[in-house]
Amino acid sequence: MELHHIELTRLKTTKLNVRKYRAKETADLEAGIRSLGIIQPLLVRANCEGFEVVAGQRRFHALSKLAEEASEQGNSFDPVPCIVMEEGDDAKAIEASLAENVARLPMDEVDQYKAFSTLSKQGQSVETIAAHFGITERAVKQRLALGDLHPPLLTAYRKQQISASTIRSLTLATTKQQKEWWALFNSQDYAPQGHALKEWLFGGASIRVENALFNREDYSGAVISDLFEEAVFFDDATQFWELQNKAIAEAKAGYLAKGWQEVVILDVGEYWSQYDHAEASKKEGGRVYVRIAYSGEVTFHEGYVTRKEAERRARQEAGETVSPVTRPELTKSMQDYLALHRHSAVRTDLLNHQAVALRLAVAQIIAGSNLWTIHADPQKAKCEAIKDSLSGNKAEAVFAEERQEVLDLLAMDKANAETLVFKKDDWSKSHDVYMVFAKLLELDDASVSRVLTFVVAETLPCGSALVEILGKVLDVDMADHWQPDQTFFDLFRDKEAINACVKQAAGKNAAEAHISSTAKVQKSILQKCLSGERNSGNKDWQPRYMSFPMGTYTKRGGIEAVDQWKSVKKHFKCAA
Repeated sequence: MELHHIELTRLKTTKLNVRKYRAKETADLEAGIRSLGIIQPLLVRANCEGFEVVAGQRRFHALSKLAEEASEQGNSFDPVPCIVMEEGDDAKAIEASLAENVARLPMDEVDQYKAFSTLSKQGQSVETIAAHFGITERAVKQRLALGDLHPPLLTAYRKQQISASTIRSLTLATTKQQKEWWALFNSQDYAPQGHALKEWLFGGASIRVENALFNREDYSGAVISDLFEEAVFFDDATQFWELQNKAIAEAKAGYLAKGWQEVVILDVGEYWSQYDHAEASKKEGGRVYVRIAYSGEVTFHEGYVTRKEAERRARQEAGETVSPVTRPELTKSMQDYLALHRHSAVRTDLLNHQAVALRLAVAQIIAGSNLWTIHADPQKAKCEAIKDSLSGNKAEAVFAEERQEVLDLLAMDKANAETLVFKKDDWSKSHDVYMVFAKLLELDDASVSRVLTFVVAETLPCGSALVEILGKVLDVDMADHWQPDQTFFDLFRDKEAINACVKQAAGKNAAEAHISSTAKVQKSILQKCLSGERNSGNKDWQPRYMSFPMGTYTKRGGIEAVDQWKSVKKHFKCAA
């Protein structure tokens, strides 16, 4: 059995459910779910139309009513935690186990927070706590989020003076915002709650002058003073954020200069949870996390690592052999995308260097490689977007044209020939090895060399160190074959690397002015540089990932192409 979060529209009841009477009378459950959320997952099994609820029919009907209410109010409804039964699972045993585990939970949400917080401080992960009580990890995180509340708020919530929706919004606020809201709540002034509270926290909040990290003298706009209170506000949000972002960039540089290994700048409004992190000193590899509120308030959380990193360190200190884990600059999909485009360009350039191809063939015949069985590299893309992107690569068209001409030389069938080198199960009489050999005997040396060069290029392993070596030896210029396309930008997600690219393509000022902007905004700047819409941008910009050897923008490592080059460059004079 596995735990999944499934959209409510994909669930339905089953005729096998034993409860028939008053199954839809769920007022008691609705109140509990509104307050505590769904604690015990539904027990479901797959059917041809989605999933049917084997156990938890009343919970399902209660959730359906709450979803209708949310829809009427224009709000979305979260997917439902479900245990999906596999063939052979005993439904009664699973349901009994879930009921027993949930029964161990304190019934009050604040008591649950205190219980979970105690376990968390003892070093237990969210996953472990969830497994212990038989509930979802999301439910555990929701309770632990209460720990970030200003204490009087927690007390008022427990006394039911504050609604569940309001307290959940307040868990996303900074401590300063929580205190301001609490002061409003206890005064004669209006304290926004529910949906209005989210607007107060995130929707166009006024930017107080006191939130600025920069010198007031650098701000050329006007400020607005409230005659009835001492607060002063900036009237130009755009100028504020430009100056604030530059100040954040300077603060980051200062932290790095002091020896902090990494400074993580969160997106504006992004939530940072202390329960997902553990304290770690600078010497222990602790980071600085920078949280930026919509109001412009900036909070520096110094000396933290993720909970999982802390657990790994504890295991290492206990004597276990634990391999180091870093957060790679590029995702696996992005590395796959880059590997395929680089591979395509290198093997196409190889067509013009027959002497190199011959020597490569001899080397692989002697030492072998992961492709010399022999078969062509399949160029398998891990998603349709990458596959479509590769089909538009200029080098692919040139390579496909050369394949057709080589097939003509060998008098082979071109109709369904996706490769020149065929797998055994694809062989037929038209591609008999003896026939191919006989034809090669009839060809002159130049034609045979041309065929050999193509075979070597087609059997060049994608994502291998050989691609890196040849890219350097042949001085491959990726700009001749590839330009950054939408798939590249969709897969490019590391904010630090993206900001470095903005600096490279649009200049230092642009990079600093947008250091806390979303990845989407910063990538749009790169695209405007390439299209020529940005006058000061570099229309010919190419990311370092497309150079040979591959370049990077951070020191975190974890990129296979870079590691491969480092492991082999000692053998080549061109790397000196």
